[in-house]
Amino acid sequence: MTNTITERLGSCYTGVVHDVLRDVGVDDCLLPSELRPLLPEKAICGPAFTIEGHPDESVSVDDTLLAWTDLLSKAPEGHIWVCQPNTQDIALMGELSSETLQMKGLPGCVIDGKIRDSEFMVKNGFQNFHNGFTPRDIPGRWIPISSGQPIHIGTLMIEQGDYILGDRDGLVRVPRAIADDVADRAVTAMHTENKVRSGIMGGMDPQDAYLKYRKF
Repeated sequence: MTNTITERLGSCYTGVVHDVLRDVGVDDCLLPSELRPLLPEKAICGPAFTIEGHPDESVSVDDTLLAWTDLLSKAPEGHIWVCQPNTQDIALMGELSSETLQMKGLPGCVIDGKIRDSEFMVKNGFQNFHNGFTPRDIPGRWIPISSGQPIHIGTLMIEQGDYILGDRDGLVRVPRAIADDVADRAVTAMHTENKVRSGIMGGMDPQDAYLKYRKF
């Protein structure tokens, strides 16, 4: 078994992690289904680096870009950039920013809003969960108000360091306080599912397989 929480959770898929969270009493764990992966075949996993901002057309281009590059500088290696922009009119990730994050060792982004320069990000293999596209960018139009603080996306409050797992099926948040236990349970559940699968493929009745392993 791999050692880190990111490695263990990242070896799983969102369905099994969701099921483990349900079993331990965490029902509200899914980010909105409207957030879809730019690269459907690529999963991402890691602790969240949380960002919030809002549209503001009173700020200068320079003020926006100074604040934005400060966020890029703060982004920790191995974390997922998770942003609540509070707007659906402006792209909150593009080519140069994504290349910067990729170089810093971030596996991807979750944006509760729009992105741009998508062809470049596809070419570079940088994952973005988002809800659409627009060429409209942030300079002189948007300003960050916090980083590393709790943010809300959909019904979820996401805290800095909560774990995010995203794949083709969607996004799951694992609270940091239970992430280690959930990672172990999810890996165990996948191993059990493999036994069920092998039993059924070997001719076992599906109900007998369920009764034997109590997993399906």
